[in-house]
Amino acid sequence: MSDSPNGRGHSNSPPLYPVPGQCPVCGDELHVARLECGSCYTGIDGHFALDRFARLSAEHLRFLEVFIKNRGVIKDVEAELGISYPTVRARLNEVIRGLGFPATSDDSLRPSQAREERRQILEALRDKSISADEAATRLSALALRT
Repeated sequence: MSDSPNGRGHSNSPPLYPVPGQCPVCGDELHVARLECGSCYTGIDGHFALDRFARLSAEHLRFLEVFIKNRGVIKDVEAELGISYPTVRARLNEVIRGLGFPATSDDSLRPSQAREERRQILEALRDKSISADEAATRLSALALRT
């Protein structure tokens, strides 16, 4: 067990931050170049791949946590997040694609679903819970699904 508030072995250790999965400059996938023990500071240098979940945005990870917590019961996910069934499905499909799995053929949206998803993206942008770049990415992905 750790004796520090940040979960590392020494109280003077720096805080741990989530590992970004994409390069903020070019958008390509990042890799880990060094691993270090928090207790003895032994380091291992090399090229280590990040897992699929490191590719997901913070918002997608939050959605996935809610989805798993609710055992995949879409009605419960709808209620907890305050979103509609089509939006839950659309976000789940975004997560699936974000994990690198192919989209299914039933992935296309009906016009009402596309309108709802577009509205949610624009609301998130207005509320500043996503960046303009993220909104543009999502709107582009949405256009491909309609």
